Amino acid sequence: MKQSAAIDSNRGATRFSDIIYEKIVGMIADGNFPVNERLPSEEKLSVTLRASRPVVREALERLRADGLIVSRKGSGSYVRQRPDSSMLKMVPVGSLADVQRFFEFRAGLEAEAAELAARNWQPVDAERITAALLAIEQCLRNGELGAEEDQALHDAIAVATGNQFHTTVREWFRPHFAIGHSVTRSLSLKRTPEQIRSVQDEHAVIVEAIFARREADAHDAMKRHILNARARMFQGI
Repeated sequence: MKQSAAIDSNRGATRFSDIIYEKIVGMIADGNFPVNERLPSEEKLSVTLRASRPVVREALERLRADGLIVSRKGSGSYVRQRPDSSMLKMVPVGSLADVQRFFEFRAGLEAEAAELAARNWQPVDAERITAALLAIEQCLRNGELGAEEDQALHDAIAVATGNQFHTTVREWFRPHFAIGHSVTRSLSLKRTPEQIRSVQDEHAVIVEAIFARREADAHDAMKRHILNARARMFQGI
């Protein structure tokens, strides 16, 4: 019983640190904590946010991992970049940390899928993947979001693995995948043409490696793409 209570307590603390994490992200996005300015101390943040210092510390550690803040020895934490505030409106309240964690999960899962697809794809898979890539290209030309088309490309790669569990996992977590694709595609439309093109270039590199059956290259290209997508959520404005 004591062990169970301790686990529940830890889960509660983690959930609360996610809330504090999201609040600080919002304050940075709104300009309350300007770029290159020092954040208030842990003590001051804990008072302002009505949270314990360990909870604040955990939230700050995640902000560092996400590249939003940076520590300077003997000086404290400084804001490194300011994300687009519209990003917070696209993500369900209190779930931003989970969205970021899901990107971490995707990086491993989809990298393995790309590697398997490079090994196992059949002509019908190549047709499906090519069609999805061209559909995204058409969305770019039309200035459209292309979130569903983006997701269709990743679905096609999962099918090309020849392993039904990759497609099953994508169905299980369909809403989570949809949020990630929608947020990153929506934010990409606000970027420069070069930044928008870079996302499609990443897709092209993945597809090229898959069709050439370069398994390791496909794995690495997909992992870079997912981690880049995660970073783009917090790309400065």
